[in-house]
Amino acid sequence: MKVLVADDEAPARQRLVALLRELDPGIEIVGEVGDGAAALEVAQKQEPDLALLDIRMPGTDGIEAALRMAELPRVPVIVFVTAYDEYALAAFDANAIDYLLKPVRRERLQAALGKAGVFTQVQREVLRDTLPGLHVSQGGRLRRIPLDEIICLRADSKYVEVCHMGGAALSDSSLKAIEEEYPGHFLRIHRNALVDPRRMRELRPEAGVMVLEMEDLERPLEVSRRHLAQVRKLLRS
Repeated sequence: MKVLVADDEAPARQRLVALLRELDPGIEIVGEVGDGAAALEVAQKQEPDLALLDIRMPGTDGIEAALRMAELPRVPVIVFVTAYDEYALAAFDANAIDYLLKPVRRERLQAALGKAGVFTQVQREVLRDTLPGLHVSQGGRLRRIPLDEIICLRADSKYVEVCHMGGAALSDSSLKAIEEEYPGHFLRIHRNALVDPRRMRELRPEAGVMVLEMEDLERPLEVSRRHLAQVRKLLRS
């Protein structure tokens, strides 16, 4: 989990970071800042899963920072950390999932992390479901593969083999239909193959033909003469 910590008191920030690392060594602290404006800037660049925000900070306070984070493309889960309990209603109006009073107790922080974990998992699932993807058959089950996980597609008899980060699957769509449905996403390198051009690594001769090495693909793919110039151009760019 990526976590942002914002508090205008350095000792409070340091204690919170130490507690976080003690509770979960796998946590990645992507920012330790002293005001809301800096917190918003980190949230925009680092896309944390969780933002722990003090409420009273100079300039942009925690409430305002949280409201502005709600407008970001990827919204972090918000937990407020403050010495003042009168802000509780305002905190939950800003869509916080929890409100911790200083000095933060280990047990309360652990509970807040548990809530954040549930929320971030739901966010990931929602995001995954909204990304464009292909419906494929894999292991007797119908599943959906996000486009960004697909390495290449190869025509095989009446099906298309979809090579992706989790293995291989079959699609009953044709290469032409996939190419037309997602223009610009895949590059045709052969009459029977499409690839994600961002994963191309090396073009070289092998056994009298030109083959293309792809990231995360064990075997190279043959490139036809018709498509060779375009492959070379993209690899050089």
